[in-house]
Amino acid sequence: MKTIVVLITSALLVISNCNKSDIAKGTPECVQKKIKEFDKSSSCNDARVKEYLFQGKHVFVFEPGTCGADMTSEVMDSGCSTLGYLGGISGNTKINGEEFSTAMYVKIVWEK
Repeated sequence: MKTIVVLITSALLVISNCNKSDIAKGTPECVQKKIKEFDKSSSCNDARVKEYLFQGKHVFVFEPGTCGADMTSEVMDSGCSTLGYLGGISGNTKINGEEFSTAMYVKIVWEK
């Protein structure tokens, strides 16, 4: 009987982890909520969210992945205010008038 309970428990853990979206600890709540929405709406299997230090604050870049052409990456601060969009048909590289290439990469917060 114990073996059956252990097997069922193990199976449930595996199934629940298949649908779990791992978001890095310490990610602001509103960003976590936005990531969950982004996960549902993103059709690319390589979508991800990266954290950077930019203009003295932590910002999050929502990269839609590579399955579409000319898609933009939303840049938002830790309070979930959108600062701008990178890429797209215009190939934008600036946020608040500053080249985003000056941002310091921190970590991947989430990936599909």
